[in-house]
Amino acid sequence: APHAAAVARHLGTEHHELRVSAAKARDVIPRLPVMYDEPFADSSQIPTSFICAAARGQVTVALSGDGGDEMFGGYNRYVSGPRLWRLLSRMPAPARRAVGRAMLNVPASLWDRAARLSGSRKRTSLLADKAQKLANGLRHADSLDELYRGLLAQWRAEDVPVARRDATSTRLDDASLVTGLDEAVDRMMLWDSLTYLPDDILVKVDRAAMAVSLETRVPFLDHRVAEVAWRLPLSMKIRDGQGKWALRQILYRHVPPALIERPKAGFAVPIGPWLRGPLRDWADDLLDEARLRREGYLDAAPIRRMWAEHVSGRRDWSARLWAVLMFQAWHGFTVPVSNTRMAYRQEARD
Repeated sequence: APHAAAVARHLGTEHHELRVSAAKARDVIPRLPVMYDEPFADSSQIPTSFICAAARGQVTVALSGDGGDEMFGGYNRYVSGPRLWRLLSRMPAPARRAVGRAMLNVPASLWDRAARLSGSRKRTSLLADKAQKLANGLRHADSLDELYRGLLAQWRAEDVPVARRDATSTRLDDASLVTGLDEAVDRMMLWDSLTYLPDDILVKVDRAAMAVSLETRVPFLDHRVAEVAWRLPLSMKIRDGQGKWALRQILYRHVPPALIERPKAGFAVPIGPWLRGPLRDWADDLLDEARLRREGYLDAAPIRRMWAEHVSGRRDWSARLWAVLMFQAWHGFTVPVSNTRMAYRQEARD
């Protein structure tokens, strides 16, 4: 907020701040299945819903900056991925897999301790989640493309805890979508443009906005901007270890670098600690073993194992568990099983 206020002062624009307590953020969770109308599992949907509601108090149409990272090389993985692979590719594949397995066995509490000792400002749940994704990438990567997929995926296809194996698929398995691109980073950006952007980012903002009757527009995804972006050489997107180089040159005409050059920050909430604390009873009900078996969609055994490991603090399974919980919460709204749940559904809609 202070950084945004400084930019607003420099440009002479209006600045509004909304401060949300953890309790208020948790209160929106029961409304998410109705708001998204599908089992949508990006936990940044929680702060996004508050941002949209706050904007709707001032305007009816808003501009979103989504698409800039995918079009112009803004995500950290476009810079760190190649660097990391240059180091990892020197290790024999068995050694990489051994390191990955060892990282998966590090308790979440130790990641917290490591963050404190290093002076890192990353929240525990975020650091543990990133470490887990890296570990998965190490276990299964034999190329930079595979490392990228490992860094994004929560599960390998064979590990997804569904009762019906024939129901799982992913577009990331279709390599034909990125043929003709020589640079691995270009392939990463295209994968993100074809999957992460339309299936996660745009859905997240659109549903949260329309839930409060706010219309959003996405200028970076104007077809003319996208065409220019894909014609730019990679060196105009990523340069000197920094993404969105071309966009930064335009921005520097209006805002001095000192006001905007900071480490990239996500839009996350501490789901991991919440699931061990104030959300534990809510999650326990949705992850009840008898309920999972009765409904028959998900395999109860691995889910209950993950839940026990997460609650104990041995592992941080917040991202996987959030996906399961959002499916369970959505399913509970679409298939009423009692008058109590029907009343709960109506209360959430109200």
